[in-house]
Amino acid sequence: MNDSVPIDEVDGRRLHVSGLLVGFVTGLPQLIFPIFAAIFGVRETQNPQLIPVIIVVVLLISLFFRWLAWMRFRYHVGDHDIRVEKGILNRTARSIPYDRIQDVTIEQKLLPRLMGLGEVKFETGGGDGDDAKLSFVTVDEANCLRELVRSRKAGVTVATDAVDVAEKPAAALIFAMDGQRVFIFGLYSFSLVIIAVLGGVAQQFDFLLPFDFWDFKHWIGLAEERGVSVDNINGVGIAAQLLLAFGAFASLIFIGLATGVVRTLLRDYGFRLDRTPKGFRRRRGLFTLTDVVMPTHRVQAAVVETGPFRKRRGWHSLKFVSLAQDSKEESNYVAAPFATLEEIWPIADAAMVAGADSAVPFRKGRASWWFSGVILVLPFVLLGIAALTLFADASLVQAAGLLLLPIVLGMLRWLEWRQYGDQIDARQIYVRQGWWRQQLTIAPQVKIQSAEIVQGPIARRLGLAAMNLGVAGGTLEMIALPLPIAHAIRDTVMAKVAAVDYSAINQSH
Repeated sequence: MNDSVPIDEVDGRRLHVSGLLVGFVTGLPQLIFPIFAAIFGVRETQNPQLIPVIIVVVLLISLFFRWLAWMRFRYHVGDHDIRVEKGILNRTARSIPYDRIQDVTIEQKLLPRLMGLGEVKFETGGGDGDDAKLSFVTVDEANCLRELVRSRKAGVTVATDAVDVAEKPAAALIFAMDGQRVFIFGLYSFSLVIIAVLGGVAQQFDFLLPFDFWDFKHWIGLAEERGVSVDNINGVGIAAQLLLAFGAFASLIFIGLATGVVRTLLRDYGFRLDRTPKGFRRRRGLFTLTDVVMPTHRVQAAVVETGPFRKRRGWHSLKFVSLAQDSKEESNYVAAPFATLEEIWPIADAAMVAGADSAVPFRKGRASWWFSGVILVLPFVLLGIAALTLFADASLVQAAGLLLLPIVLGMLRWLEWRQYGDQIDARQIYVRQGWWRQQLTIAPQVKIQSAEIVQGPIARRLGLAAMNLGVAGGTLEMIALPLPIAHAIRDTVMAKVAAVDYSAINQSH
């Protein structure tokens, strides 16, 4: 609430007035094109002295409409819902019942953070992202609103004034990442996205340059103007050419590493995961600080991820599949982005998800499930070789290059087959898959909502089946199952699911 504005439950509450400045500053990039259009229009009138006046007028108009929208914005904290009213000419009112709210996220970008403000986002997990957001309120009020929503969801009667229900229970730190670990995580998050982005920008805006960026003859001409001829370039020794190629490759590697480190630093700086009486509270971010709380009962499954390089050093990540997976912020709740298994399993235990029993081996699927697809590709490859040889004047050796396709595909399928495994015990289901992005998904059987056995034409002939297990917020697939085993697993899981009262298991505690 605005400290200078008294609370009036009839008229509603206003956002903090300082949010006007934040919205105005962050919205300046959207005014660049209108300002440029106004400047070019003024230049046609041969009155350049009016340009500063036009710029000021555009800024004042933007600020006026933001002020008007702020004046017409109200939110009401009721006994059963939160209602948001907004609109200058056309008024809209949206009511969000407390029992429908899945997430209350507090986000602080750099400028609001410096001013002690935060943005509160209410999500119902309906797949459309944020159902409502308050931009901006004080951090204290944001925390109070989040605690008020939890209390109302739990059926606890509290004061209407959110200040009276500030979060008081102490949180216990269960995982954190210091700067060194964030840096190492960034090195493993190698990315060449920046090169693709710069290439796309150069492609889209090359008309602004006085020359064609992709015209290599232009660059050769510039080199010749400076005394470097094409003959000199071709005359460079093989060692020098290899050195230049190595330098270019090293530059790409450096850009990829630097991009990964910067992205990771911006996202995960100061990462901290606390266990509170209400659930898990995660805070992270350098310029944009996000503060998210997920109740423990909303954890539907746990996903432990790693890769072939990270695994050698013992690094993994832990994510929780939650009811609000459709949030636009991220698909799953990242509980530990870069941790050892010794750090991960206590967090999973706190979410009532146990690790796999190392004494029980994982079931390996039959290899025919993976390699049947490669066999089906062979006839098309042979037809392609014949077509290239007969109609495209290609030699048999050149056409035989198509054989690389099933060979590469077979190698990839072999790697997937080696990594795959599944296991089921009295409480949980475990599925391990992926050779590059290795995942171990653990789902408690009581959280399974459906089980579907799927058989394609080839699988029927092999006597195999896949089983899709429905989990709120995601799916879990067990593949290459012998049909009798698939039926047995489905009957066992459904017998436990039938005894679960989902209306009670998904209520906040």
